Amino acid sequence: VQLQASGGGLVQAGGSLRLTCAASGRTQSRYIMGWFRQSPGKEREFVAAINWSGSSTYSEDDVKGRFTISRDYAKKTVYLQMNSLKPEDTAVYYCAASPSDMYGSRSLGDFAYWGQGTLVTVSS
Repeated sequence: VQLQASGGGLVQAGGSLRLTCAASGRTQSRYIMGWFRQSPGKEREFVAAINWSGSSTYSEDDVKGRFTISRDYAKKTVYLQMNSLKPEDTAVYYCAASPSDMYGSRSLGDFAYWGQGTLVTVSS
Protein backbone atom coordinates (compact mmCIF):
# COMPACT_ATOMS: atom_id res chain seq x y z
CA VAL A 1 0.00 0.00 0.00
CA GLN A 2 1.31 3.45 -0.94
CA LEU A 3 -0.09 6.53 0.78
CA GLN A 4 0.10 10.12 -0.39
CA ALA A 5 -0.90 12.89 2.02
CA SER A 6 -1.74 16.40 0.92
CA GLY A 7 -3.65 19.50 1.95
CA GLY A 8 -1.34 21.03 4.51
CA GLY A 9 -0.55 24.71 4.60
CA LEU A 10 -0.50 27.88 6.62
CA VAL A 11 -3.67 28.95 8.39
CA GLN A 12 -4.55 31.39 11.14
CA ALA A 13 -5.75 30.20 14.52
CA GLY A 14 -9.43 29.41 14.38
CA GLY A 15 -9.25 28.49 10.72
CA SER A 16 -9.79 25.18 8.95
CA LEU A 17 -7.91 22.80 6.69
CA ARG A 18 -8.78 19.46 5.13
CA LEU A 19 -6.06 16.90 4.71
CA THR A 20 -6.36 14.16 2.11
CA CYS A 21 -4.66 10.78 1.99
CA ALA A 22 -4.82 8.89 -1.29
CA ALA A 23 -4.06 5.17 -1.24
CA SER A 24 -2.79 3.00 -4.07
CA GLY A 25 -1.49 -0.53 -4.39
CA ARG A 26 -3.13 -3.37 -2.42
CA THR A 27 -6.02 -1.21 -1.35
CA GLN A 28 -8.60 -3.96 -1.62
CA SER A 29 -7.59 -5.09 1.85
CA ARG A 30 -9.63 -3.86 4.79
CA TYR A 31 -7.24 -1.46 6.43
CA ILE A 32 -7.79 0.88 9.31
CA MET A 33 -6.68 4.34 8.25
CA GLY A 34 -5.19 6.79 10.70
CA TRP A 35 -3.67 10.21 11.02
CA PHE A 36 -0.67 10.98 13.19
CA ARG A 37 1.27 14.18 13.72
CA GLN A 38 4.73 15.20 14.78
CA SER A 39 5.62 18.63 16.13
CA PRO A 40 9.22 19.90 16.23
CA GLY A 41 11.11 18.25 19.06
CA LYS A 42 8.27 15.88 19.90
CA GLU A 43 7.47 12.29 19.18
CA ARG A 44 4.94 11.34 16.54
CA GLU A 45 1.51 11.03 18.12
CA PHE A 46 -1.82 9.55 17.21
CA VAL A 47 -4.60 11.90 16.08
CA ALA A 48 -7.52 9.87 14.73
CA ALA A 49 -8.40 6.65 12.93
CA ILE A 50 -11.31 5.12 11.04
CA ASN A 51 -12.31 1.55 10.32
CA TRP A 52 -12.31 0.07 6.84
CA SER A 53 -15.99 0.80 6.13
CA GLY A 54 -15.97 4.29 7.58
CA SER A 55 -18.65 3.43 10.12
CA SER A 56 -16.52 3.89 13.23
CA THR A 57 -13.84 6.32 14.33
CA TYR A 58 -11.72 7.15 17.36
CA SER A 59 -9.49 10.09 18.17
CA GLU A 60 -7.41 11.75 20.79
CA ASP A 61 -9.19 13.92 23.33
CA ASP A 62 -7.53 17.18 22.35
CA VAL A 63 -8.93 17.02 18.80
CA LYS A 64 -12.41 15.73 19.58
CA GLY A 65 -15.05 18.16 18.47
CA ARG A 66 -12.56 19.93 16.18
CA PHE A 67 -11.17 17.23 13.85
CA THR A 68 -13.22 14.75 11.87
CA ILE A 69 -11.81 11.74 10.05
CA SER A 70 -13.73 10.23 7.16
CA ARG A 71 -13.06 8.01 4.19
CA ASP A 72 -14.36 7.30 0.72
CA TYR A 73 -13.68 3.59 0.29
CA ALA A 74 -14.48 3.62 -3.44
CA LYS A 75 -12.05 6.49 -4.02
CA LYS A 76 -9.41 4.94 -1.73
CA THR A 77 -9.17 8.26 0.08
CA VAL A 78 -9.17 9.32 3.72
CA TYR A 79 -9.78 12.85 4.93
CA LEU A 80 -9.03 14.78 8.09
CA GLN A 81 -11.19 17.85 8.43
CA MET A 82 -9.57 20.17 10.93
CA ASN A 83 -11.59 23.07 12.34
CA SER A 84 -10.91 25.60 15.08
CA LEU A 85 -7.20 25.10 14.58
CA LYS A 86 -4.83 26.15 17.32
CA PRO A 87 -1.11 27.02 17.17
CA GLU A 88 -0.38 23.81 19.07
CA ASP A 89 -1.83 21.84 16.15
CA THR A 90 1.20 22.89 14.13
CA ALA A 91 2.91 19.69 12.99
CA VAL A 92 3.70 17.43 10.09
CA TYR A 93 0.65 15.22 9.63
CA TYR A 94 1.06 11.65 8.43
CA CYS A 95 -1.52 9.19 7.22
CA ALA A 96 -1.04 5.52 7.95
CA ALA A 97 -2.71 2.16 7.36
CA SER A 98 -3.11 -0.79 9.69
CA PRO A 99 -4.67 -4.24 9.38
CA SER A 100 -8.30 -4.19 10.50
CA ASP A 101 -7.77 -6.48 13.48
CA MET A 102 -5.81 -3.65 15.10
CA TYR A 103 -8.86 -1.35 15.36
CA GLY A 104 -8.57 0.83 18.45
CA SER A 105 -4.80 0.97 18.39
CA ARG A 106 -3.01 4.29 18.81
CA SER A 107 0.42 2.77 18.51
CA LEU A 108 2.73 3.72 15.67
CA GLY A 109 4.02 0.17 15.54
CA ASP A 110 0.59 -1.20 14.66
CA PHE A 111 0.41 0.89 11.48
CA ALA A 112 2.40 -0.83 8.75
CA TYR A 113 2.17 1.71 5.95
CA TRP A 114 2.93 5.43 6.07
CA GLY A 115 2.59 8.42 3.80
CA GLN A 116 5.25 11.09 3.46
CA GLY A 117 3.61 13.75 5.64
CA THR A 118 2.14 17.16 5.00
CA LEU A 119 2.99 20.26 7.03
CA VAL A 120 0.29 22.18 8.86
CA THR A 121 1.26 25.52 10.34
CA VAL A 122 -1.19 27.44 12.50
CA SER A 123 -0.30 31.04 13.24
CA SER A 124 -1.54 32.89 16.30
